[in-house]
Amino acid sequence: MGLGLGGLAILTLFTVKVTFLIYVAAVAGAALWELSRAVAGREIRLPLPPVAAGGGAAFALAYWQGERAVLACLTITVIVILAWRLAGGVAGYLRDVTAGVFALAYLPLMGCFVALMLAPADGPRRILVFLILTVCSDIGGYFAGIALGRHLMVPVISPKKTWEGFGGSTFACLLGGAITLPLLLHGAVWQGILVGAAAVAAATLGDLAASMIKRDLGIKDWGSVLPGHGGILDRVDSLLATAPVVWLLLFAFIPVAHSAA
Repeated sequence: MGLGLGGLAILTLFTVKVTFLIYVAAVAGAALWELSRAVAGREIRLPLPPVAAGGGAAFALAYWQGERAVLACLTITVIVILAWRLAGGVAGYLRDVTAGVFALAYLPLMGCFVALMLAPADGPRRILVFLILTVCSDIGGYFAGIALGRHLMVPVISPKKTWEGFGGSTFACLLGGAITLPLLLHGAVWQGILVGAAAVAAATLGDLAASMIKRDLGIKDWGSVLPGHGGILDRVDSLLATAPVVWLLLFAFIPVAHSAA
């Protein structure tokens, strides 16, 4: 399943860039739907139409117009969320609006950084660095945790995550950054190591935060769309948190040549 999803990402990424954008938007839309179903179990009515429409518009603007247009679009979407929920009555207004703003920030906003990374002429290679580092975090942690895992990091949140696994994630990300940044983007090794360190911290935090949210909602997985993996959101929680961090560091380290072709 992981190879299939990754293979489709690589195929779209290095053929027509816009097809990768559509792929990511579809994944984000499915994840948003899973989130709305999960919070409904706690009687939270997520204002899905404005979040989906505003998020989709922000995603497109990130690719074709840049950061300022995204900021304006997301701010207007928050206003629309406030207005949309007025028809639902007083009871639970703040709760539902807060959930809508959270959903907007957690999925479309994070996804916009993927579109921002993709926009430059070297965008596919920037995205590839981002994907490789996140995969390094997952795979390094998985194998180190199985082979060496003894000491639990935060058993209350994640009963399977160990410090040894985190060490494996860190090693894999540092090595991945040291190799991929010079190879794909002509950056320095030290820059790759810094990006790798930031990526493993963000990916781990994203995974733990998603686990905390699921425990708060009383669910094990976000969905069952992917056999053996749970839902779409279960597969992208680390990617969501890593995207803005990697985008910022790559933007700082590697000069950008704009092209949204």
